[in-house]
Amino acid sequence: MMVSGSDKNVPAGAFVARFLEPEIRAWRGKEPLWKVFWGYGVIVSGVIAVFYALAIYTDQVALQQILLLVSAGYSAWILISVWRCADNMLERYWGLFARLLTVAWAGNVVMVLTFLQFDLIAKYLGH
Repeated sequence: MMVSGSDKNVPAGAFVARFLEPEIRAWRGKEPLWKVFWGYGVIVSGVIAVFYALAIYTDQVALQQILLLVSAGYSAWILISVWRCADNMLERYWGLFARLLTVAWAGNVVMVLTFLQFDLIAKYLGH
């Protein structure tokens, strides 16, 4: 499959890799920790949470389920990315602090997603 337009004759995979280059670099631990932690971790996770809250408010159960799956996948990516980028600090204590927060963050994600899923199961069963 080829991409048309200005990227004529560029394979679609190369186009996607170029488009997602910062995210791939974060996954490999090559991005600055602050960018991954605050930008992808805090801000993007917050945006996903806002969308989930809106789905609850509008009682869109299917959208809630989709957002839970998206959140689970995104959380796995961001937790691993933060962990890997933690070594990109001049002051080592910031990397250690980021890793400690990542462990707490992982526990929180597991509990929140589990309880939200239980809530959705109850809605599916009509309770």
